[in-house]
Amino acid sequence: MIESKYFQMAVAAAKRGTDTWTNPQVGAVIVKDQQVLSVGYHHQYGQHHAEIDALAQLDDISQAKGATMYVTLEPCSHYGKTPPCAKRLAEVGIARVIIGQLDPNPIVSGKGVAMLKSHGIKVDILDDSQGLNRAYNYYYQHQRPLITLKYAMSLDGKINGAQRKRTLLTETAAQQDAQQLRRQQQAILVGEHTLTIDDPRLTVRTSLPMAFPPIRAAVVHHVDDVDVNSHLFDQSAPTWFFSETMSARKLPENVHVFVKANWTPAAVVQSLANHGIQSLLVEGGSRLQADFIAADLVDELVVYVAPTILGGDGLPAAVGQALSGPTHFETPTISMLGPDIRIQTKRV
Repeated sequence: MIESKYFQMAVAAAKRGTDTWTNPQVGAVIVKDQQVLSVGYHHQYGQHHAEIDALAQLDDISQAKGATMYVTLEPCSHYGKTPPCAKRLAEVGIARVIIGQLDPNPIVSGKGVAMLKSHGIKVDILDDSQGLNRAYNYYYQHQRPLITLKYAMSLDGKINGAQRKRTLLTETAAQQDAQQLRRQQQAILVGEHTLTIDDPRLTVRTSLPMAFPPIRAAVVHHVDDVDVNSHLFDQSAPTWFFSETMSARKLPENVHVFVKANWTPAAVVQSLANHGIQSLLVEGGSRLQADFIAADLVDELVVYVAPTILGGDGLPAAVGQALSGPTHFETPTISMLGPDIRIQTKRV
């Protein structure tokens, strides 16, 4: 029970790292004679890893000799933006390391443990991720981003009214929840119709600044058909266009265009995977939603249902390709956000 308490402290510390970008969230706790000496975590991409941060919190580095470290993820064994954590733990005399899970990244996986053991450090692996780094784990297990499909709809299943303008369905609580969902992503994707009608910003509107905001992405026929005054051309976040043709215009430095004759969902996802993107939020519109469902590329679904009926010729969710059969999801988690219903489920 005592060891579980120390590990949970490491998990809580890991969750404090909200700007780790493509690096995992990791927490570490150093314990000696049943006394917590220090707690560390990976604060931000490019900065100290959790193990090194925990060592830095010690009053004196000599305290590490003979101590036990609880760390949520296998210590790294390679030189990257920082030196190997496993090597440093051996240098300071850590006697035992209790690890939540092995790192699925093949650069590390098992090699950190091997380095620790080669220096006489006792290692225990709990094989328990505690729900940390779901997208990071998924990316290395499946070689593609974890994909979440999100939309808001009326009680009669419509995501937009009949007019060619955006229909705002949900109230403040649901809108704020959607912003938190965006914050958890590394890329947000929309289709050309949504881009034209809504002119979305695709930014995370929150009081907490982000060092690495999600990439704003859009699938279009021709990037030069996109209004140059669209919000996606501003400097608030990186923007990627998946276009059939290259731009003849001079685009802002934060805008990148990827060219392919036919950008299917699979092609978009592969391009994102090639660039190391581990999580993708598909926001719309209806055709893009349907295309991703038909391509079997929806891992999670988040739907906000407003107590409204649009009726008539309003646009239904996920209209497009027919499915070969039903797409099944797990029993959903349902919660209330003000007057709106939030439904979240995972693919079976």
